[in-house]
Amino acid sequence: MKKLRLLFLVGLVVSINACKTGKKPEEYNPVVSNPDFLHSAFYKLTDVMIFDIFSPPVASRIYSYANLAAYEAYVPGDKNYQSMVGQIKDLKDIPQPETGKEYCYPLASLKSFMTVARGLTFSVDKYDQFEKDLYKKFEDAGVPSDVIDRSMKYGEEVGKSIMAYAKTDKYPQTRGLRYTLQNKPGTWVPTPPAYADAVEPNWGKIRPIALDSANQFMPPRPPAYDLNKTSPFMKEVMEVYNIGKNLSEEEQRIAWFWDDNAFVMNVVGHVMFANKKMTPGGHWLAITQTICKDKKANFAQTLEAYMLVSFALRDAFIACWEEKYRSHKIRPETVINASIDPKWTPYLQTPPFPEYTSGHSTISGASAEVLTHLFGDNVAFTDSTEHRFGHGVGQFKSFREAASQASVSRVYGGIHFRSACDEGLKAGTKVGQLVIEKAKTKR
Repeated sequence: MKKLRLLFLVGLVVSINACKTGKKPEEYNPVVSNPDFLHSAFYKLTDVMIFDIFSPPVASRIYSYANLAAYEAYVPGDKNYQSMVGQIKDLKDIPQPETGKEYCYPLASLKSFMTVARGLTFSVDKYDQFEKDLYKKFEDAGVPSDVIDRSMKYGEEVGKSIMAYAKTDKYPQTRGLRYTLQNKPGTWVPTPPAYADAVEPNWGKIRPIALDSANQFMPPRPPAYDLNKTSPFMKEVMEVYNIGKNLSEEEQRIAWFWDDNAFVMNVVGHVMFANKKMTPGGHWLAITQTICKDKKANFAQTLEAYMLVSFALRDAFIACWEEKYRSHKIRPETVINASIDPKWTPYLQTPPFPEYTSGHSTISGASAEVLTHLFGDNVAFTDSTEHRFGHGVGQFKSFREAASQASVSRVYGGIHFRSACDEGLKAGTKVGQLVIEKAKTKR
């Protein structure tokens, strides 16, 4: 009996010492490696971005840096994953943890994510209670206070380094630059009801993640503006016009489901008010969350998915926006009202930027390729991302099927011509494949 008691006491001492110095916190208490922490951080950032009304391109930039920061703060603690240093554009150095010291890398990852979230959004007070509650979970899980302090400090250091990296991407230099209307037949002009200025006319100058340049996957030239009834251009115009006049219930459902318009202006009499919703990039990252949960992805796998999809979104927006402000193409609503039917309105509200190529198509193609690479083809899923905004629920057999539907939804919505959707989807697919090729996460 004395011998058994002695063995028990020795084992208890060894266990306690392991918690203090020998094991990583996530090894002795798996609670701290719960990927739901990442999902909740993503949703908090998304909600703040909706409140702050960030445009889709700008939102993609914020997502890419926040997820990169979270990933980089975590990888030193996981032998299976490697840093993005030296792999993506201009990322040359990231702070490293002290050798021989104990860290809780999931906590460091979350702190890094939130450091960037706070640095790139406006309504930072909305993070206060969320972060307080989040970090307390690590205390409640039994992570020693010195490990918590060290991990939080390290995560903040990584986050600040990513913020410094973000400052060199030409975003500050593009602030305040406005679009000059081309004033040529067939070129874009502001559309009702808000007649807003063009969004981010210089986004093609932003530093990409994997692209060599914004022109790397330049699509073919769109059909030339030609009001002759037999021209390729007018055939596309008439397709949008006729579809819009005869939308089936299913086509309406698809158009509305993929609307993802971050700022919809409503006009009632003399009163104008706006509805704020998730961006298309936020929608695809929410799909990423759904798949990670369905597949029971662990903390590292979830980080990887968020980061790579956000990289694809970022580069897809850069490539697409470069083309938009190269072609300056007119929107269906404008040409139909001027040349065919002044009373025709699209099913969806036309967003304020040129038509060619379709942003939804480009970013959906890119996201679908990354998700297919990570989780496989023919992965069925239910997308309830924007159910809370009244946009319903979608069922899909694969990521590529969802991307194709998102693409054609813009034709149904009356805001894009067919060529913009088809060519955008092709370009986005190439962007996604390049991100997979360039950003190698596994050692």
